[in-house]
Order: sequence, then structure tokens, then C-alpha cells
Amino acid sequence: MNPAPTTGDALIVVDVQKDFLPGGRLAVPHGDEVIPVLNRYISLFQGRGLPVFLTRDWHPPEHCSFQSRGGPWPSHCVAATAGAEFASTLDIPTGTPVISKGTERGKDAYSGFEGTDLDRRLEKLGVSRVFVGGLATDYCVLNTVRDALAGGLRVVLLRDACRAVNVQARDGVRAEREMERLGALPAEFAVVSAH
Repeated sequence: MNPAPTTGDALIVVDVQKDFLPGGRLAVPHGDEVIPVLNRYISLFQGRGLPVFLTRDWHPPEHCSFQSRGGPWPSHCVAATAGAEFASTLDIPTGTPVISKGTERGKDAYSGFEGTDLDRRLEKLGVSRVFVGGLATDYCVLNTVRDALAGGLRVVLLRDACRAVNVQARDGVRAEREMERLGALPAEFAVVSAH
């Protein structure tokens, strides 16, 4: 599979939100390092007239994933709070579609496809392949890639634009291997932008 973006491709930027960055309520180690890399991908896709999508956690205050409700995570990305905002240094083109997930109090969603209309939006644009990067490799990136592949899309995993939570050591490595095993093509900017 040629990793150069072309007609029929789209970029999905997963959850680059303040609560997932250093200093945030559920910080991904070195999560801020993906921002300049993703900005280069966004510029590349925008320059070629290809669609870009952003996903975000957009939780109600009493979301089931929060420890206060018996879930595994501290409260994070509560809708309309500062922690749920995208990173201020992320270059977001005007009019970029934003896919909100985990919006129901009693239902969690790691994937950008779960409980959203992302699949229909991609289909409407004639997208058959998605390039995926963002936070975190071992949760929302993994599940977004998994659902994209299950839905018949081809996937390029942007390895240089992802970071893992690593609740257990090497969770991120295992997640990358799982995505590759399922059919995602790992790539980095130097290769993606070379053609």
C-alpha cells in the first residue's frame, strides 16, 4: 500500500485535548510531542485538498468512565470545560469536522466511530482509507483503527504522531502490534510526504 495521501484518503486526529497533555487530568506521557507532527500532517492533507477530521472525548460530568462512578479513569474532558479543549497549538483548519464521543453518561466510547456518524461522513466523501494519529495509542487510537478496519476502510497508522498512556508497561507497543496484525500500515511523515 502506497502511504502517500491522495484522493479517497482522510486524516483522523484523535483526542488531542488539554486533559490528555502534560498537566492535564489524564495526561499521556509526552502527549504534547504529537502536536507539531500532527500539524505537519494537517498541512499536508489540507494542501492536497483532502479531508481532516478531529475526534474528542466530550463527557458529561458524571460519566461512567470516571473513578467517581466506578470507572478506570479520573474525571477528564468534561464537555465545555478547559480540559476538553483541543491543544491551543494544534493547527485546526477552519470548518474542520469535530466528532464528539463518550457523550452519554452511562456509555463509554474509545473509538471515533462508536456512537458517532464518522463512518457515514467518510462514506459521503468517498473516503476509502484513513490516516490515524493522536492520543492515546493504546486506547482511542487503537479502537478507532480497529473500527475503521472492521468497517472496510484501509488504515495508515501514523506512528510518529501517537503516544501511549502505558497503564501497563509496553501497552503502546502491544497496541501498535495489534493494529498492524489487523492490517494497518505503520508509517511516518518522511515516508508519507515523500510522494
